[in-house]
Amino acid sequence: MQEIINADSVPDVVVQRLPLYVRVLSHFASAGIEVISSEQLGAHLQMTPAQIRKDLSYFGRFGKQGRGYDVGNLAVRLRSILGLDSQWNAVLIGVGRLGRAVVSYPGFEPEGFRIVAVFDADERLVGHEVGSMRVQKLTELEQTVTERDIKIGIVTVPAMYAQEVINQLVRAGVKAILNYAPIPPVVPPDVRVQGVDPVLALQSMTFYLKN
Repeated sequence: MQEIINADSVPDVVVQRLPLYVRVLSHFASAGIEVISSEQLGAHLQMTPAQIRKDLSYFGRFGKQGRGYDVGNLAVRLRSILGLDSQWNAVLIGVGRLGRAVVSYPGFEPEGFRIVAVFDADERLVGHEVGSMRVQKLTELEQTVTERDIKIGIVTVPAMYAQEVINQLVRAGVKAILNYAPIPPVVPPDVRVQGVDPVLALQSMTFYLKN
């Protein structure tokens, strides 16, 4: 089941919360709970019931007043809205320590994300095996993206090389990029970039530790 939503009509912050809803619903489903209220969802997500109802209203009608939400149905609907009922092929660029750790992370594939190709600019690494894949040279990127139907790029290169690598992904037609490099890259409006920077997260936490 594929559900098509006008993405421009949904605030980014709402989209960022949807995977959290899916995770909590999966937890309830595994516990054998079939119906859940917005109050129960809110208690687990530290949100108000009104905010949850508003978030879900962007995607249609869910649940019945006075009864709550069907856990299984809501999880299926939200996974469809997020595109999690499909498999998404990804390419990783940068097979240093971070890149190898990302390739070996077991949590991607069960959720529908499969790293199918790895690349590096270092000729000494090309041809080596990483996670059962042969490291390819960047000149093969565009052809591989097309042949393997790759939709997502994962960037695990040093900051000084990140923008050029992201430019190459964009030229190859990749529209979604997970960026581990500590820079805010410049991309066209139709390309989505999600940054992962644990140092920034730690720096924001030290504010609360200090104060």
